Amino acid sequence: MKAILIVLDSVGIGAAPDAKEYGDEGAATLQNMAMKIGGLSLPVLQSMGLGNIPAIIPDTGGIRGVASVDQPLAGWGAMREVSEGKDTITGHWEIAGIKLRPGLHLFPHDYPSFPEELVAEFERRTGRELIGNKAASGTGIMEELGEESMRKGAFICYTSADSVFQIEAHVDVIPLEELYHACEIARELCDPLKVGRVIARPFRGEPGDFERTEDRKDYAYLPDHPTILEKLRDNNIPVYAVGKIEDIYSGRGITESVHSGNMKDAQKVVRQFTRDKSDGLIMANFIDFDMHYGHRRDAEGYARALRQVDKWLGDYIQDLDADDMLILTADHGNDPTFKGTDHTREYVPLLCYVPGRDGAELGMRKGFYDIAQSLADFFQVGNMPHGCSFIG
Repeated sequence: MKAILIVLDSVGIGAAPDAKEYGDEGAATLQNMAMKIGGLSLPVLQSMGLGNIPAIIPDTGGIRGVASVDQPLAGWGAMREVSEGKDTITGHWEIAGIKLRPGLHLFPHDYPSFPEELVAEFERRTGRELIGNKAASGTGIMEELGEESMRKGAFICYTSADSVFQIEAHVDVIPLEELYHACEIARELCDPLKVGRVIARPFRGEPGDFERTEDRKDYAYLPDHPTILEKLRDNNIPVYAVGKIEDIYSGRGITESVHSGNMKDAQKVVRQFTRDKSDGLIMANFIDFDMHYGHRRDAEGYARALRQVDKWLGDYIQDLDADDMLILTADHGNDPTFKGTDHTREYVPLLCYVPGRDGAELGMRKGFYDIAQSLADFFQVGNMPHGCSFIG
């Protein structure tokens, strides 16, 4: 008996009621992206009920090209985030049962973003200069300061609308292991501020032709309370992590992990785990939507990634056993048609597929942590502190 939980990173489905507080009024990742490109074709996700979801979300239209169906193959609904924030850590933690109120610390956007004492201690302990020190797009600041960082042997450090301290370095100037060690130092320095993530962002190439490598690594702030991953582990139920899941939860509650750097590699691992493992939770993050297309405001690329996942799902669900359960959701939005380059505060879709079982409306869930409660119900390990199960 396995549960497979796939987080389609940033695939939101309509502005949340509090989107205005985040400057995201009007954002709707799926709907706006589909409209921008003239319509989507996602036959597998449509058959599961993706096109049925917008009808239960206030003040949002349908997904052009993805119609509702009379009898979806999966349970279908939407989830509203309760925690404060619109970032990866906040979304994933709430999915795993944690409510973050107040939210994680946000650095100011204007230079200097980071406290003077933090910068001084970071430079003292790493032995290298910190440049950047502002909110920026990762690819933008790489082009802006990449040559200077190579010349000086300096770290490029920047933040965003999320609770992050990001560190870029050229792999030919600062070795990868040194970059990772600098992130460990930054993680320690950021902990008292309750910063969500420190992120290693290595890049390569020459000025004018820089590119990121796939050796990104996230260092997450540790949750104050146990997640569903830890609850399962404590009940001798294995947890298999794919993609950046291990980083997001700092390895806590995870039995085995494969840190794939892109979505197609993650899909291969998910499929292998599904075939090889007889029980447990398989949790994966499909990162490409957010990393390659959402932040870069590339609606066409976002659509291509969705079509690829849809095709993969059509093959993948054939591997599921009768007592398996597949859950598809997201951690936040990142509308590729919206202003700026940041995440967007949105509802997220919820699809729950069990082979051979008819789908049903799961309604509007108040809290991503309904997934954690449902997993606790599925594996019969007792209740989580928050949420209502949609199993049954």
